[in-house]
Amino acid sequence: MALEDAKNEIDRAISGATTGLGYENVFSGVVSFLRRSYAKDLGGVDLAVTGVPFDQAVTHRPGARFGPRAIREASTLMAGDAPYGWGYSPLERFRIADAGDMAFDYAAVSEVPGRIEAHVAGILEAGAACLVLGGDHSVALPSLRAHAAKYGPVALLQFDAHPDTWTDDDRSRVDHGTFVYKAMKEGLIDATRSVQVGTRVEVEGEIEHGITRFDARAVHGGGDLGPRIREVLGAGPVYLTFDIDVFDPAFAPGTGTPVWGGLTTAQVGSLLRALAGIDLVGADVVEVSPPFDHAGMTALAGAHVAYDILALWGWNRR
Repeated sequence: MALEDAKNEIDRAISGATTGLGYENVFSGVVSFLRRSYAKDLGGVDLAVTGVPFDQAVTHRPGARFGPRAIREASTLMAGDAPYGWGYSPLERFRIADAGDMAFDYAAVSEVPGRIEAHVAGILEAGAACLVLGGDHSVALPSLRAHAAKYGPVALLQFDAHPDTWTDDDRSRVDHGTFVYKAMKEGLIDATRSVQVGTRVEVEGEIEHGITRFDARAVHGGGDLGPRIREVLGAGPVYLTFDIDVFDPAFAPGTGTPVWGGLTTAQVGSLLRALAGIDLVGADVVEVSPPFDHAGMTALAGAHVAYDILALWGWNRR
């Protein structure tokens, strides 16, 4: 840590700088993701982090609308260091900005997916990659629509307790448990190149979909899953969606639909590092619900995951 920087740096989030580690005190200053500067003009930005604080599509406990804010606050703890085990610093190598939160009318729920799609598409059109901080898991579908419009059908890499493949043929419904079903029906993802990790619930009447699944028991069983996952994903573009409930509630209690028997933070950290080399083009981290976590460890887990996603995205571009 640079002592002089720590003494002098203040409110890096509004300084305009998009590269470099942040040494500001973690308990003070304007809060942004990893102390990145806020920016609406994304010209020259390599990757933009944006919040979508929408949680009106949950089936159980709401509160993920507070997820982006909590993840940003937790992330300040890591802003002064490179992510562990990656061997490089995406904050120093790339121009990364915090694009703030997407604005929407909370009472016009049916309009929200279209606004998310346009919001993410605008970031992509500016030439930046996009990392979305949710919000509930319904935000992944419009983000996928925007990415598929640019890249064509993508491979979906999904970390989740739930497969989110419940049947739903009503496009007007906004539901956090059906986005994978809809993404397949709309041709947004290539199921034969897609992988789900950490699932541990049954889906009655689930359609044949062709997605490769490594459930929680497969992860707990040991073995090197990284190469197997990379083999399925192949060389084409990949979109990573990370539902925080893939973790066991012991590690991430602050989520809307917790399920026991989940993954540990150590397992997820190792898996993400083992995926280095995939062509990651976009991602989201969703379902962090701070009201159900008195210690803030769910948001901290989400912040670590998001930081490793930055490192994973930058691996082939470093």
